[in-house]
Amino acid sequence: MPELPEVETIRRTLDELIMKKTIDHVSVFWPKIVKHPGEASQFKDALVGQTFTGTGRRGKFLILYTSDFALVSHLRMEGKYGLFQKTDEVDKHTHVIFHFTDGTELRYKDVRKFGTMHLYLKGQEFNSLPLSQLGPEPFSEAFTKEMLAEKLSKTKRNVKAALLDQKVVVGLGNIYVDEALFRARIHPERPADSLDDAEVTKLHEEIIATLSEAVEKGGSTIRSYINSQGQIGMFQLELLVYGRRGEDCKVCGSPLERIISGGRGTVFCPSCQRG
Repeated sequence: MPELPEVETIRRTLDELIMKKTIDHVSVFWPKIVKHPGEASQFKDALVGQTFTGTGRRGKFLILYTSDFALVSHLRMEGKYGLFQKTDEVDKHTHVIFHFTDGTELRYKDVRKFGTMHLYLKGQEFNSLPLSQLGPEPFSEAFTKEMLAEKLSKTKRNVKAALLDQKVVVGLGNIYVDEALFRARIHPERPADSLDDAEVTKLHEEIIATLSEAVEKGGSTIRSYINSQGQIGMFQLELLVYGRRGEDCKVCGSPLERIISGGRGTVFCPSCQRG
């Protein structure tokens, strides 16, 4: 699933590709993707004549702004956007097409059909699901070490599960939780409320640093992620633990191990990240 760095990279590339393009009409081939409004026909009708004016991101959610609306898109596991000419062949996994007046098309492809789209009038998107219950952005002033300490102190879950909770902090998924915990030298199975002040401070720093570096490098290309211009992310070359089970730790040389933590496959170093 694309996490914050990947969605931010997609946002930036779409900002270059579709701004000021006007929608002639919209095709929806898999209506279940549209969660709001309730009918795909309402979604299509509302967007006719709309012009894309900007982009945004909230956690792992992409926001595409038009003249009057905010389109909140969650890519889930396999969702991808791409700009095409109307004469280009349509892939069988293409489920939504925004047909522009200039003859180009923004196409949304999703092999697993897990992605979602919510369309709201501008200004209503942050007060409605799915955005209304999200925690702070990791790059925002609201994400302080004091806030993180308070959130972690109130849960008996292990720290991996707590950080995957988008109500604690948004944008973190399996890749970057594993990386941040390794950099902070914290075992993923540690009870969240057992971390001391120094550990929380280090974890807070490494969450921000890890995500910042990943954004700079365009995210990580895991499985099928590419950005909206067909380019791969390069942060996977910097990964210290994720996807490296059985390989030597780059810090101490111990073999990396894999467990299930927080319901997710988790790779860690048993030497650097003691329980």
